[in-house]
Order: sequence, then structure tokens, then C-alpha cells
Amino acid sequence: MTLVTTGRLDAVLHEPPPERTRHTIGRPRVEGLRLPALEQVLQDSETVWQKLTLDWYGEGKRTVELCTGTALWYRYGSDPLPIRWVLTRDPKGKRPPKAIFSTDLTQTAEQIVSDFMKRWSLEVTFEESRAHLGIETQRQWPDRAIERSTPLLFGLCSLVALFGQVLYPDGCVPVAQAAWYRKQIATFRDVLAGTRRHLWGLWTFPTSPTDPDVVLVPRSTLERLSWAVCY
Repeated sequence: MTLVTTGRLDAVLHEPPPERTRHTIGRPRVEGLRLPALEQVLQDSETVWQKLTLDWYGEGKRTVELCTGTALWYRYGSDPLPIRWVLTRDPKGKRPPKAIFSTDLTQTAEQIVSDFMKRWSLEVTFEESRAHLGIETQRQWPDRAIERSTPLLFGLCSLVALFGQVLYPDGCVPVAQAAWYRKQIATFRDVLAGTRRHLWGLWTFPTSPTDPDVVLVPRSTLERLSWAVCY
């Protein structure tokens, strides 16, 4: 498993421990010399920056400057963790610098930044699960309740997304519009409504033997009601 996460600019980083020889005495060291903090690297005029253009969170191309290196992240009582760090900054100075850590030392700086931006889909899942599936902070805190409720709701969110892919393989999901809010692309709400319409359309209603289009109410009225309830 590889962990990619943000880090503090003042994080304590070390070099690997020096190799022991037969003349070395004492307990083996777990870390080497302390490295400059990333905030010092950021201010150092001798730091070599690389320019990179990336697809930034679906907002289009954006140019960032970055530098990278390897180190040991160590806290007393824990095993030293080898990491590759990436320090990014905005060439225009409009956005704050950011430090990103990866536990895979073989990753390039570009791969680490790209992997870190993949978290955006998770954040959207959290937000839209709250907005459309009713996920809120649980009232019950026993382990069994936590392990049961929230994962099932997230699983439901994933199933709706998969159903939407099957129902609309071309990506043309019907988008509900309002006079005060115009959407250009479909959201999870539209996919959920489309899934509901499909499932509810499979219901078996009592029909008239002489007029199959007449159910408990006229079919056109039922479809309009179903459309409204789907949202």
C-alpha cells in the first residue's frame, strides 16, 4: 500500500542512518542527520525548481513549480518511515505552497502530485453522499453501528454511479434545470434520479384489460409524478 498525503512545511525530516562498521559502538541509530525543513527549502535561493503543467482538479491546465527529495520521517516510539517529499508552489504566488509526501520512493514528483489530486473524487463522494444520500454525523457510536451504517451508504453511492454508467454509457444523463440555476453537466443527483426512474418503471401496476395504458391513474400523470418524486 502506498500513502500519498499532505505534510507540514515544518515537518522533521532526517537522512538515513549512517552505515555501521565493526568499529561502531553503541546502539544502532535509526535516523541520520536532520535535514532542513521544507519551509527552509522553500525560502532557499539555491533550490532548483522544475516547472510542470498538469490537469488541475478538472479545471484545465495549470503550471506549478516543484522540487522533490527523499528523507526519513521519524517520531519517537515509531519506526522510521522512508518518504519522498514534493514541494509545490504557484509561480504567480496566488496560492500557498504545499508539501506532499509519498511512501513510494520510486514515484516521480509528477506521479505523486497526480495521485494526490485523485482524492478529489473521494471528496466529491463525501459531499454528495451528505447532500443526496442523507449521510450525517451518526448518533450511534458503537463500533457495530459505525461499521454498518456509513459503509452501506457509501456502497449505495457507488452502486448508483455504476447503474448510471450502464443506463447512460454515452454519458448523456438527463439534467434537471431550474430557472435560478443552470447546470452544464450532470451531477450525482441526476444520476440518482435516472436510476430511480429506471427501477420504478419496472413496477407492476394493476392494469385495465381493455386499456393497458390506464393504471390507477393515467400513465402520463403517473410518469410526471414519478419524475417529480425522483428528485
